[in-house]
Amino acid sequence: MIYITGDCHADFRRFSTDNFPEQREMTREDFVIVCGDFGIWHDTPEEQYWFDWLSKKPFTLLFVDGNHENFDRLYSDEFEMVDFHGGKAHQIRDNVYHLMRGHVFELCGKKFFAFGGASSHDIDDGILDADDFDDYKEFRDTVNRWYNTGKMFRVNHISWWKQELPSEEEMQFGLKTLDEHDNKVDFIISHCCPQQIASVFSGGCYKADELTRYFNMVADTTEFSRWFFGHYHDNRVVMSKFVMLYEQIVRCV
Repeated sequence: MIYITGDCHADFRRFSTDNFPEQREMTREDFVIVCGDFGIWHDTPEEQYWFDWLSKKPFTLLFVDGNHENFDRLYSDEFEMVDFHGGKAHQIRDNVYHLMRGHVFELCGKKFFAFGGASSHDIDDGILDADDFDDYKEFRDTVNRWYNTGKMFRVNHISWWKQELPSEEEMQFGLKTLDEHDNKVDFIISHCCPQQIASVFSGGCYKADELTRYFNMVADTTEFSRWFFGHYHDNRVVMSKFVMLYEQIVRCV
């Protein structure tokens, strides 16, 4: 069995037995996949509590990264990179894995192309960086002033990381991987979606970036049955093959 859901933002209560009773019939050979914004944030006792709680679940939990992950930690030595079902993953706990960008994973006899990342939509007023200020007090006062006046911003290496969008190398690796699989997979898992799909459901609200344009190319050149994504905080099906998820947990295999 494989189930898929949307953004968690470190709130994992949807995986309680009351909210997700299907897990009673699952084992570690079954999977739940999160479409980004999983909740790798700052190392706190609360985070460790929830990761330990997840480690006791009967299923294996997988996720692609979103735009709200702490990439300083995710890409550090804290989490070991391992071979996992045909691709590469960071192991968070015995049964919790981050699926790295551009790899194809074979799960329950199906092929999944995983590619995380997205542009943040809550940074209209900019990104603050402590290195741009003469002293910490000036930086702190600016953060407080921006926060109190309702500005939409984030702070570099605290609540925003440039790795939210992929490198050219990662995108080329993804295309190479798909080519090695004859540009045919069963499912695609991402955080954001192709720009052509975002334009349909948003009426042009979400602007194009290098990743959504890249996904346009992937969609046009790859044969797949369903594309699952999160990021937009809603649950809907777009043009029959593209499935947007938020709090719903749906079965795909």
